[in-house]
Amino acid sequence: MIKKDLELERKWQELRLNLQKVLGKRPKDLNAILFVIGVQELGKGVKNFDKEEKQDLLHIAICKVLSLSGFYELEGLDEEGWPHWKPTKKLPHFDLLEQEKLLKMHVIEYFENEVELF
Repeated sequence: MIKKDLELERKWQELRLNLQKVLGKRPKDLNAILFVIGVQELGKGVKNFDKEEKQDLLHIAICKVLSLSGFYELEGLDEEGWPHWKPTKKLPHFDLLEQEKLLKMHVIEYFENEVELF
């Protein structure tokens, strides 16, 4: 398991460096990268978002990356163009560290396959 964790961490750091090249600064943590994904998936460009919108962007990102493993499915867009997701299968019960690993794995997959950042 340690080898897997080291590989995940290597890919995570590579992703952060690649995002730094694109964004001009390195995202400091998972939430910062999820925010970038949320903005990307919303598709309205960069703007100032209020606190509730930022929370919604994180939710969009989490649903999007977890949809890669079939945990969520896009229901559609609301009248303002915000995507809405529905759960399609139950998430495993993980502790916080395992949840973070799961999200990081899916975020890396998102950037490898959806954005081709690697």
